[in-house]
Amino acid sequence: MAQEGGIVMLKPEVGGSLDNFFFAGIDKVRFRRPLIAGDTLVMRMTLVKFQKRFGIAKTEGKAFVGGDLVCEGEFLMASGSV
Repeated sequence: MAQEGGIVMLKPEVGGSLDNFFFAGIDKVRFRRPLIAGDTLVMRMTLVKFQKRFGIAKTEGKAFVGGDLVCEGEFLMASGSV
C-alpha cells in the first residue's frame, strides 16, 4: 500500500509532481485476516493531507479481497531528491 501511495502522489490532480517520494512512516495498520495464494488483492488509497510547502503527504489505504476488508492503515510520504 505504501508503494501505491507513492503512485498517488504522482497524480497532478492531487498536486503531485515527478519528484521522488519516500516512505516516511506508518500508523494504525490492522491486518484483518491472512491472505492465501490465489487471492486477488484490491487496494484503495486516499490522499488525506498534502503539505506541499514541506513535501509531506498523509494517505489512508485499505486492501480488499472479494469485497472484504483485509488490511488498513495510514502512510506518511516525504518528497525529496536522492
